[in-house]
Amino acid sequence: MDAATLTYDTLGFGEFEDFPETSEPVWILGKEFNALTEKDDILSDVTSRLWFTYRKNFSPIGGTGPTSDTGWGCMLRCGQMILGEALVCRHLGRDWRWVRGQPQRGQYISILNAFLDKKDSYYSLHQIAQMGVGEGKSIGQWYGPNTVAQVLKKLTVFDSWSRLAVHVAMDNTVVMEEIKRLCMPWLDYGGAACAEPPGWIPKHNGCLEGACALAEEETALWKPLVLLIPLRLGLSEINKAYIETLKQCFQLPQSLGVIGGKPNSAHYFIGYVGEELIYLDPHTTQPAVEPCEDSQVPDDTYHCQHPPCRMHICEIDPSVAVGFFCRTEDDFDDWCMRIRKVRRCRNLKVIFLLTSGVVRETFYHSATSDRPGFCLLKRQCLR
Repeated sequence: MDAATLTYDTLGFGEFEDFPETSEPVWILGKEFNALTEKDDILSDVTSRLWFTYRKNFSPIGGTGPTSDTGWGCMLRCGQMILGEALVCRHLGRDWRWVRGQPQRGQYISILNAFLDKKDSYYSLHQIAQMGVGEGKSIGQWYGPNTVAQVLKKLTVFDSWSRLAVHVAMDNTVVMEEIKRLCMPWLDYGGAACAEPPGWIPKHNGCLEGACALAEEETALWKPLVLLIPLRLGLSEINKAYIETLKQCFQLPQSLGVIGGKPNSAHYFIGYVGEELIYLDPHTTQPAVEPCEDSQVPDDTYHCQHPPCRMHICEIDPSVAVGFFCRTEDDFDDWCMRIRKVRRCRNLKVIFLLTSGVVRETFYHSATSDRPGFCLLKRQCLR
């Protein structure tokens, strides 16, 4: 960390505010803490999250492109952080803790290797930047939350080890049937098992895996779900009517946090205390990391070892993406139940819809569009 170069909006080391001593509950990714009695536990939990920041001196992206993402890669790094949290939950569990200098577990090393800044890592900056070209973003261009969500969805297809199902819910609508079909593709539309030939083994991410390789939690034939919901919670600033509902998202045990930030300055929000959001800031430039000869990864710079940053919730840009992880079908059903409870609270304004119906997509001509002949996509939930 001594070699880190601090960029325009990051505090110098030693200048970070200590975590506040308050009687208000602290929520970090679905877990509640008491700041007066559990400050060490709070800092340990925050430090255990994967922290991806700007890097420099990595191999050129695409062979001839940038060797640093300083100034443009902050949303890409936030995308890495929210997906990294999903992989930690998937392979290590939400209660896993990182301890500096402690021997590394094999699953942890595999997760870190997937994010190293080189072209052959599944979720490297190189892969995200190049996949973003298909989303209309040139290498070096700033991303929004929706774009990075779409890119991560495409990249997880190649990760046969994690076997994640990534769903990006568009138009503020989560359709349960769409998700169950994604996570259980061997079921037919009505939920009944499809007839398959004897000895059939489901394919996952293009790889055949024998029954002996299936982990116990996977025998239920559910692909662990990463649900990303891009939202617009206001015009130029967040609508205060949505604030309490957004805070509720951090209380759900399935929470992966929120990616967003300020205009052209992305952050990974992992919780809140009072009216302040708690976040990890990617705006620190560090040297690229290479694995050691024994395949271990020097990992100190992948964990934020100072008190986390905080921001008043009203300062957040209204364009965000909320993330959730459901390891099993029961987790998803529990998430749906909790979302329905939130929706029934009269003092909470709905920020996205949850429906069990089929979504019919239709195009219609917009007479008010400023582009002649422009067609708008209309999504209608059929009960």
